Amino acid sequence: MTSEIDERKIRVFEQAREIVLRDDRISPDDKEAVVKLIAALIQASETTPPASRPADKPARTLTQDFISKYSLIKLVRHQADELDSLKRLSLKLTSSLDLQTVLDAVVAEAMRLVGNSRSAHIFLYTDGKLEFGAALTSEGVKNQPMWTPRPNGLTATVARQTKRIVVEDMSSHPLYAGQGGSETKGSIIGLPLTVDKQVVGIMNLSRSSVGGFNGAELRLLELLADQAAVAISNASLHQIVTQQAYSDTLTDLPNRRALDERLDVEVRYASRTNTAFAVIMMDLDGFKSVNDTYGHAIGDEVLRSVFGHLADSMRATDFLARYGGDELTLILRQSDVPEARLVSEKILEKIRAYRYRTADGRSISLGVSGGIAIYPLHARNGAELLRAADAALYHAKKHQRGTFAIARSATGPLTPPPQTALPGDD
Repeated sequence: MTSEIDERKIRVFEQAREIVLRDDRISPDDKEAVVKLIAALIQASETTPPASRPADKPARTLTQDFISKYSLIKLVRHQADELDSLKRLSLKLTSSLDLQTVLDAVVAEAMRLVGNSRSAHIFLYTDGKLEFGAALTSEGVKNQPMWTPRPNGLTATVARQTKRIVVEDMSSHPLYAGQGGSETKGSIIGLPLTVDKQVVGIMNLSRSSVGGFNGAELRLLELLADQAAVAISNASLHQIVTQQAYSDTLTDLPNRRALDERLDVEVRYASRTNTAFAVIMMDLDGFKSVNDTYGHAIGDEVLRSVFGHLADSMRATDFLARYGGDELTLILRQSDVPEARLVSEKILEKIRAYRYRTADGRSISLGVSGGIAIYPLHARNGAELLRAADAALYHAKKHQRGTFAIARSATGPLTPPPQTALPGDD
C-alpha cells in the first residue's frame, strides 16, 4: 500500500512538474521555486486527512492550486520588500542635508533595487536647464558623466513631459536614433523627480539586456523617485540657505564667517602637509572720496565691480573674501613670501588698470594697499594671522600707500617691498 501511495505521489509530482515547466505565465526564476513547493506539499500530504490529500486531486488542479498559493506568497513577499525599502529609503535620504550625499544615496539605492542594472544617473533640473548630479555604474565607478543630455534625448524628454519613459531597446528606439556605442544597447528607464508638480531632477537607470521593467521594479523605482525628489528639494534649499549665510550680500563674495572657517581649514592642511600659506589683507585707497562725491549707491556699485574684477583673476585654490567695508582678505594655499609678493604685484597692476564708468561718463580710479602674513612664519593660527596681516596693512597705509607690506616677523621689523604708490587717498 505504501508503495502504491509513493508511486502515486511521484506520478502526480512529475505531471505537475511538466505543467509548471510548460506554463509561460511563470518566469524562469520562479518555476524552480514552484516545483520545490509542489514536492514539499505532496511529501507533507501524509499528515493530512485522506480526503484532502494533494495526491488525491488531479495533477492539473493540484498544480493550479500550488501556483495560486505561490503567487500569493510572492505578492506578500514583494509587498514586504517594498515596505522595507520605504523604511530604508526614508532613513538614508533624510539622514543628510548635503546635496551630493543625497544624490549618491539615490543612485546607489536605484542600483540595489533593480537587478542586472548597468548604471544609474541623476541630472538636476533648474530653470529649464539640466545639470549633472550623480552617477554610479555596476563596476562601482562613481560620479563620472557618461553622456551629456541631448535636447531630444531621453532625459530632456522626461523633463519636458514630466512623465516616466521606458525604453525596452535603445538600439531601435527613436530617442536614441543616430546614437551608437555600448551605452545605447539594452534597456533604460527615465523618471521625473517632482515636488508639487515641479521637476527638480531626472533619474535614469539602464540595463545591458533589452526588455521592460516588471511591476515590482516600477513600483520600487517610483517610490524611490518620490522620496528622492523631496530629499533633493530639501538639500537644495539647505544649500542655498547655507550659501547665503556664508556670502556677503553686496558682493556675493565669501563673508567674514566663511573666511574664519577657511582659515581653520588652511591651518590644519598646512600643518598636516608641512607647507606654508599666505594671508593678504587689502584696503582700497581713495574709496571714501567715491562715497563723498557720488554717494553710497554708486559706492556700492564700485565695490561690486572692483571686487568682482579681482575675483575673476584668482586661481581655483585661492580664497578671496570681503573682510568688511572696502577691505578684502585673500588666502593663498602653499605660498611663501616671494609668491605672495608676486600675487600682490599682479593685484596692483589690475587695480591700476581698473576704471569704473558712471552713467554720465565720468571715470573712477582707485588704489590699493595691503599687508601680507605667512603661516607659520608670522603666526600659527587664523586669528593671529589676520592680526599680523592687518598690522602690516596699517603700516602700508600710513607709511607707503599703494604698496603691500610684509608682517613683522620674529627677526625683524616690517619690510614693505619697494612699490610705487597709486593715486588716491582717504
